[in-house]
Amino acid sequence: MILQSRTVEGTGFQYPVELHEDLAGFREKLEALKKVSRFIIITNRDIAGIYEKYLIKEIRSIKVPYHIIYVKAGEKNKHIDRLKKVFHEMVKQDTDRKAVIIAFGGGVIGDFAGFVAATYQRGIRFIQVPTTLLACVDSSVGGKVAVNLDLGKNMVGAFHQPEFVFAPLFTLSTLPSREWSCGIAEIVKHAFLSGGDFLEKISRMQRSDFSPESEILRYSIDESVRFKAKIVSQDEREAGVRAILNLGHTTGHAIESLTKYSKYSHGEAVAMGLVTALLLSERVIGFPREKLQKAIHIMKSLGLPRSIKENPSKIIEHMEHDKKRDGDTLNFVLLEDFGKYKFGVPIERDLVLEILKFQKGWDELG
Repeated sequence: MILQSRTVEGTGFQYPVELHEDLAGFREKLEALKKVSRFIIITNRDIAGIYEKYLIKEIRSIKVPYHIIYVKAGEKNKHIDRLKKVFHEMVKQDTDRKAVIIAFGGGVIGDFAGFVAATYQRGIRFIQVPTTLLACVDSSVGGKVAVNLDLGKNMVGAFHQPEFVFAPLFTLSTLPSREWSCGIAEIVKHAFLSGGDFLEKISRMQRSDFSPESEILRYSIDESVRFKAKIVSQDEREAGVRAILNLGHTTGHAIESLTKYSKYSHGEAVAMGLVTALLLSERVIGFPREKLQKAIHIMKSLGLPRSIKENPSKIIEHMEHDKKRDGDTLNFVLLEDFGKYKFGVPIERDLVLEILKFQKGWDELG
């Protein structure tokens, strides 16, 4: 049963993002695909050990060959070096251009499997089956797929839209706390960018309000998908306004790469990056102080980290490898107000360093 559905559309593409209680009904979605030679499931053993049997039950019933490729979990494994083994295994399975990849997992799996789909034989179809809150609200929607390099996150990527997104919410029941933080951080980001009723409802929530069965969770996912779908429809390839979805990511990605994707979850890093962007917004384009205080209060209520622990100078070094850098300045997404944003704002390195040092030392953010 579909709990909620949104449509993502743009020039030459249209697909649904559906929330389901579980994987019942996935078979019907697969049957609607035309001329499928086989399914290649890309997942990791952590999620597969719990939920793979439900997925396989749906696939087996339609009599199309399938093969499972397991990749290691974690952001550090979403690396360009991991591609060769996967491509070789697909060739050994006689995978042709009519094959369909099923990305079954969180954001790391979705990004990685999507990039495999975008590049194998110059592109084959794929499906997103997100199993984490972060993947439900962000990475499964919009067609951005990528792998990491040693010096930067998502430095090698493509735009490759899925056939559909099928989110079975029962998988959220086994998420650890840090994975909930990942998704909640992206929900908060979308609320800051959206403003309005979405922001006001988020501002009244507590961390304990989020659970797999809660209406608040479904509302938050639906609103995040609605907002992101609207932005993607305006700018599929991030040539303009879609850049606002990088709010908090300039600092966040730098912290992740600095710490080799092993110390913080993506959501924890993005949360720290949101605070950097808010502090810069107040200094550079006049984001009101009372709005800054409100934003910090929301993040605190939802259990998100605010202060940074890493060396600000080292963070800056990793920012300088960011795709959004322009010469001697770093480009940021900033807020003039909730729901009112600017992107591509150039900020001098010294000012960014000053703000990072302030963020590291300000106890109220901790």
